[in-house]
Amino acid sequence: MYNVVVVGASGAVGQEILKVLEERNFPVGELKLCATSRSAGKQMVFRGRTYTVEETSVDSFAGMDIALFAGGAASKEFGPAAVERGCVVIDNSSNFRLDPQVPLVVPEVNPEDVKWHQGIIANPNCSTIIMVVPLKAIKDVAGIKRVVVSTYQAVSGAGMEAIEELTAQTRAVLDGRDYPPKVFPYQIAFNLIPHIDVFQEMDYTKEEWKMVKETRKILHDDQLAITATTVRVPVYRSHSESVNVETIEKLTSRKAREVLASFPGIVVLDNPAQKEYPMPLFCSHRDEVFVGRIREDNSIERGLNLWVVADQLRKGAATNAVQIAELLIKYRCLRGRQ
Repeated sequence: MYNVVVVGASGAVGQEILKVLEERNFPVGELKLCATSRSAGKQMVFRGRTYTVEETSVDSFAGMDIALFAGGAASKEFGPAAVERGCVVIDNSSNFRLDPQVPLVVPEVNPEDVKWHQGIIANPNCSTIIMVVPLKAIKDVAGIKRVVVSTYQAVSGAGMEAIEELTAQTRAVLDGRDYPPKVFPYQIAFNLIPHIDVFQEMDYTKEEWKMVKETRKILHDDQLAITATTVRVPVYRSHSESVNVETIEKLTSRKAREVLASFPGIVVLDNPAQKEYPMPLFCSHRDEVFVGRIREDNSIERGLNLWVVADQLRKGAATNAVQIAELLIKYRCLRGRQ
């Protein structure tokens, strides 16, 4: 059994982490739930037992084996202290993702990278996770020259307040009332916003650069040509992505379906004649990455178009983190648990 602390337990991702730990029957011994002072004292249930959320402090990690950080600034403040106290930190924030000393892991794609951790393992950006699973399947058989991706990201990726804003704003619009945006820069109800996170170099957003740089790191290919456009859409849960892949070797759509269907963690849902394709409505609360609309790019010799959907709170965050914890046990690379 392994002692686990969940930091940010009361938030959307933290709650999903607890669900996934329970569903996957993770061997939890002692469990601590931590969050900010605002959430301290909240009651949460895990495996039928009620736990009280504690305010996170450096003492929260004493005697613990694994620290699952749900995101935000907490890992930057408390991550090093957790490592000093013998924990392996699995971090869902962007604080360590591009640090060359920190593995960035998607278990279906680069599981062996957990072996060289130095106390911290980073969970990639949710949109990156969703995309790299099918990319790895294709890369292994045909190589990849270039990727063009456009995302359609659910509001839950921006937290509970974003979910509440979509609900309240939709009602207001339908009732003919004003509801000024607070979480998003513009009205999200009945709208699309091609802007996630802050704008950076070349007028790409931080979210778009995350997809570029993280994908290269995970696939161990610093020269991979990749460009991204990330869009917020009025959907509650599950991100969708239109992915165009230019391969090095020719890969037919038929062969691509076979390759994708046989890859761990992927469900191919691709039957145009029966109007079967992935949609957030049917892919939410699932751990798989769903791929459909698989077709050859008519504009280039070696290209494929894919439509990819996955629950960003589960595979894009919580499930991926718990899978990393499972790898630590499998490879016997928990600190002090060799």
